Amino acid sequence: MSLIGLVFLVFAGISFYKIRHLKEPVVLGPGVTQVKKLSTYFPKIKGSINDANIYFLEGSEPGGTILILGGSHPEEPAGRLLGWIFAENAIVEKGTVIVILSANRSGTTVTRLGGAYPPDYSIPTEWGEQTFRMGDRWSNPLDQWPDPEVYIHYPSGQELAYVDIRNLNRTWPGRANGTLTEKTCFALTQLIKDEGVDIVFDLHEAELQYPVISTIVAHEKGQDLAAMASMMISGTEDFSMGVENSPEALRGLSHREIGDHTDAISLLLEAPEPFLDATRGRTNRALLLEGKDEFVVKAGKHGLLFERIDENGWHIDVRVGRHCSTILQILELWSEDQPERGIRMTHVPRYAEVIANGTGHYLRDPSTASPGKLTFE
Repeated sequence: MSLIGLVFLVFAGISFYKIRHLKEPVVLGPGVTQVKKLSTYFPKIKGSINDANIYFLEGSEPGGTILILGGSHPEEPAGRLLGWIFAENAIVEKGTVIVILSANRSGTTVTRLGGAYPPDYSIPTEWGEQTFRMGDRWSNPLDQWPDPEVYIHYPSGQELAYVDIRNLNRTWPGRANGTLTEKTCFALTQLIKDEGVDIVFDLHEAELQYPVISTIVAHEKGQDLAAMASMMISGTEDFSMGVENSPEALRGLSHREIGDHTDAISLLLEAPEPFLDATRGRTNRALLLEGKDEFVVKAGKHGLLFERIDENGWHIDVRVGRHCSTILQILELWSEDQPERGIRMTHVPRYAEVIANGTGHYLRDPSTASPGKLTFE
């Protein structure tokens, strides 16, 4: 029995090592003008697993600056995949677009304990498949441990769940002498301040049993912009987006703390992800990418969901496409209202295009990348 246990231990260890060190290629598109590290804005994070790549796409015409955060919760893959689409395709003509694919890179190197998550998933493309790390909601315990009995949020002093000290979306605005996750948020806050960011988009997905879903969560500075975008999307796109106001009493979230502690408008986008629902069936790659689950459908028939679901599910292309169109619509409205701080870009697909072509259509073949045009997450 001891020998059998040792065999399982070895194979499990190999699997854990492979997923932690899986390299995810990024082909730098024609719009990327420079790639920085997060430690540029906070040197104390230099060399850590969360010293993220920061992709800059700068237009020739001056304008505003936006920041797109993918991977705050890596188990919600649509945001990270949108980041790949922007980094590998977008061309910015006016203003600056800053993209982070792995806001909490530590969280991409582990899956939820006891969740039976697949270690990775692959997106089909015209040139083959590209594989990505699955990820978790929290930073990897190998990088930050132990958790306290109660997490006291800084600087509000609000008591939160102990595990949320490793949750990037509960540790804003961060702390310079805090944990890895707090330091990461502190570095991101410094980036927002130093670069004069106008709008921050934090990209998420939610279980259908969670009431804040298919919506834009907006700090009060961005409520009018979010409301107008919601109306435009619902009238012109083949999907609807709601609006939620950021609650002042709930601390640590990006849509609250970024708006309070910087000059930026902070918006959090939520798309539906049945993979996260407690009533789900087998937690495998098919569920993650296709978003189909008979148990979640049954829960909907019993009125237990806050978003519809049928036999078509919520495919990854649908979720990525919703994020793409929502960002583009918000930027159109922002640029009309603030022309001197406007953003103009091309080669980013809208919802209907992602549905028609698939997410993989917009991923570039790393084997054909020109010298100096390939990096890794």
